[in-house]
Amino acid sequence: MTASASASVEEPADTTTAATQAAKPATRPKRQPRYHVVLWNDDDHTYQYVVIMLRTLFGHPVETGIHMAKEVDTEGRVIVLTTTLEHAELKRDQIRAFGADQLLARSKGSMSASIEPEPA
Repeated sequence: MTASASASVEEPADTTTAATQAAKPATRPKRQPRYHVVLWNDDDHTYQYVVIMLRTLFGHPVETGIHMAKEVDTEGRVIVLTTTLEHAELKRDQIRAFGADQLLARSKGSMSASIEPEPA
């Protein structure tokens, strides 16, 4: 640019004033309620079954699966996921459809699972 063309160039004026920005409340999207997917204990499934199911359906690492298998065995239930209602229903249904434990002859079907609202 030449010296004569170096006149300052002004940026376009911002049409949003501080007053209108202050008048708008800061709105954040409302968070969807969360739900726990609960796995219930029974005597018709092995720890190995639980670990494999949790890895297959939830992507939990083996260590997490073992920890959850022990918890469901000792406490009678374990929360395997906390998510939105629609996703929780899908995961509950996948647990219920996972099938019998092939390592136990007495295992006739999948484990039980339910969903419950996360306390606020």
